[in-house]
Amino acid sequence: MIVLAIARLTLRETSRRKLLLAVAILTVVVAILSGWAFHKLLSLPCGPDYNPQPCSVATDKVIAATLLILLMFMFSFVLALGAAFIAAPSIINEVESGVMLAMLPRPLRRSEVVLGKWLGLAALLAAFAGLSCGLEFVIMKIAVDYVPPHPLLAIVFVVVEALVVLTLALAASTRIPAMTGGIVVVVLFGMAWMAGIAGAVGAAFHSPAIQNIGTVASLIFPTDGLWRAAIYALEPAATIIAQAQGGRAASGNPFFVTSGPAGAYIGWTIAWIMAVLGVAIWSFNRREL
Repeated sequence: MIVLAIARLTLRETSRRKLLLAVAILTVVVAILSGWAFHKLLSLPCGPDYNPQPCSVATDKVIAATLLILLMFMFSFVLALGAAFIAAPSIINEVESGVMLAMLPRPLRRSEVVLGKWLGLAALLAAFAGLSCGLEFVIMKIAVDYVPPHPLLAIVFVVVEALVVLTLALAASTRIPAMTGGIVVVVLFGMAWMAGIAGAVGAAFHSPAIQNIGTVASLIFPTDGLWRAAIYALEPAATIIAQAQGGRAASGNPFFVTSGPAGAYIGWTIAWIMAVLGVAIWSFNRREL
């Protein structure tokens, strides 16, 4: 199948870049250092200085879950950043270099080029997310004997978050120069995250206007909603109870949620990816080479 052939070529081309090797090495280093840090942090005593005592199991679980969520945010940010900057040049660079002009006169549809590149890059991101997050979960289990409630579901949400960024960057690559497209998508990713925090604060203070900012942003660019879904999959019940007792003070915490994503939102996200991918195909079909 032509789409799968293009996907394989995309994977082969991307794997030649030293960036992937560098990211892989840094991921292993971060995972090992985080395991050591988790072990040291959870060995610290609780209570006042004059009467230090070992922390309770529930407290250790809350600390471990919080640290794991912070690490997962780092991985999700790296994935989003990587998705933006590997997809942004994927089409436009081949158009400007003339490679695409040499390819397309053959019995090859432009839609197959877009779908093949999307599939290859999506497989790359999914593999990196699965390996890096899975490695972190294993090290967490070894270091502090903790496993999040739904680790596989958390990885799925992080991968879909990266796919949202990838799809928009690929659509931008059909028209916009690589550097510009990558920067625009990364800025939108950051704005969606900030809007999500604003929406959470608005909900806590019963401000519909501010709350609607987060809602609209999560529909226009659903990365923050997916990140919050990943958080919910990582949170044990003890963390939810402890943070919920913080009231409004915990409402703007971007690393805590009280409920999982609605089924309608998951459906919207899938439809969003398909729609933007359709826009990418439509845009590339109408571009002059």
